[in-house]
Amino acid sequence: MTVQSEAQLENDLIVQLNGLGYANITIKDESALLSNLKTQIEHANGLAPLSLTEWKQVISHLNTGTVFERAKNLRDLFPIKFDDGTSRHIFFLSDDATKNKYQVTNQITVDHRDHNGRTSRFDVTLLVNGLPLVQIELKKRGMEIAEAFNQTLRYTREAYWVGQGLFGFIQLFIISNGVNTRYYSNGTQHIDFSFPWADVNNKNINEIVDFTEAFLNQNHLTAMLTQFIALYESSKTLMVLRPYQIYAVQGIVHHAKTSECNGYIWHTTGSGKTLTSFKASQIMMQIPDVSKVLFVVDRNDLDTQTSKEFNAFKEDSVDSTTNTTALVKQLDQRHDKLIVTTIQ
Repeated sequence: MTVQSEAQLENDLIVQLNGLGYANITIKDESALLSNLKTQIEHANGLAPLSLTEWKQVISHLNTGTVFERAKNLRDLFPIKFDDGTSRHIFFLSDDATKNKYQVTNQITVDHRDHNGRTSRFDVTLLVNGLPLVQIELKKRGMEIAEAFNQTLRYTREAYWVGQGLFGFIQLFIISNGVNTRYYSNGTQHIDFSFPWADVNNKNINEIVDFTEAFLNQNHLTAMLTQFIALYESSKTLMVLRPYQIYAVQGIVHHAKTSECNGYIWHTTGSGKTLTSFKASQIMMQIPDVSKVLFVVDRNDLDTQTSKEFNAFKEDSVDSTTNTTALVKQLDQRHDKLIVTTIQ
């Protein structure tokens, strides 16, 4: 039996991604990455080629902040002032996959931040509108997947912040040795917080070919990036949901859209119920037909705890209430905040 090499694994993955609609692009260094970024942002937003002055506004905005701050910038609109005096907001990542431009490249080389002559070469990088948002590190079959995880930690320390620092925009890492594949958010420090993808019946999808088909198709990846990564304000970190949390959120949202009946989601202690309920509430608030999301708990101490935890995900996102009169006033207010209250 022949063992698939890392290079073969990489090439096969790129071919499969091409079949999923990712365009091949050769990018050897961060200078080429920056040039491609300009073109892709122009194309995605339907812009004429930006002048040097116009582009400086964009790149100055992008090249500031921590991983957490860049993640927020990625999801916001940016007001660009054109040379003719007009202005317009542009986006960097749309929740509509058809509006984004998807590319795949491999073996980008970046010098290390200590300038000692060492370089790093990244296996496979997925670009969305020119920004490197997903980094895939591969090891040949038979090697421990932990080696790929540790490699991404080294890259984060030594290489991602050199030059323009565009690799600070990475949202997700994916590691695989062909038969074992995991995903995790940028900033994850322990392999225990890397997750296998699974189907709706909670059967793990470990093979890289099957994982790519299910997880890296453009619609699903866009949903992962725009809906199922939480920006945790209290620690300024990124958190990505596990498969069962995502299916729970999707089930809740679908039921709210299509039924007037009750439903339930059963999670165990320590399974991330707060994050699941926060993301479900956050997504439902964006539905045009939903005017208010009311989160009801069964104990007064949970009222305070839930409000605190929700606000840790997004500051000032929750209104708590202590009595019926206040609740009635809050229900009548026209804003998009959650209301957390109790059956009491």
